[in-house]
Amino acid sequence: MAEKKQESFTVTDRRLFTSEGEIREEVSQEEVSSAVPTPQAAPVAQPAVAAPQQESDAPPAPTAAEQKEQAEAYRKSAKDLDARVELSGHSSKELEMTFERFMASLYMSAMLQMGLMHEQGGQPRVDLIGARQTIDTLSLLSEKTKGNLSSTEENFLQNCLYELRMAYVEVTNALAHPPQNPASSAATIKR
Repeated sequence: MAEKKQESFTVTDRRLFTSEGEIREEVSQEEVSSAVPTPQAAPVAQPAVAAPQQESDAPPAPTAAEQKEQAEAYRKSAKDLDARVELSGHSSKELEMTFERFMASLYMSAMLQMGLMHEQGGQPRVDLIGARQTIDTLSLLSEKTKGNLSSTEENFLQNCLYELRMAYVEVTNALAHPPQNPASSAATIKR
């Protein structure tokens, strides 16, 4: 019979903290300071087209205290802006975000991306991939909010989706099959 080799290995605990959150005795302060990231003043924005990160690569969520502090700073900043808007003679109610305004914003974005709307004096620019993603975003919102919208909101969302999908089909068909010049087609018939 063949002899079984006994292999041995050593397990080394490399965790910096105990289960209670205290620094382990065996760990030097240098190891802790090099392993724990220093807080940044502002989070770095990820590009909109970045591939989804796996959970292990995602940064940790902000603490409850950080979230509360940020929310308070946001509210203060918003109140300051509202006060300036009121002083200019406009109503700060015009700035409030509603579901319909959010949907209208996505609708307008998709129309711009399809080249069906453009800035005054500007040329229309077509971004079919962006338009498709915007329409898909509205579709996703429709699925995820099912049963949670008022009848007015649901109707508005479904109308936006219907109009955008129809416009998308028309634009893609027009780009795939551009209209032929009637003069050139008539000249070929006369021959």
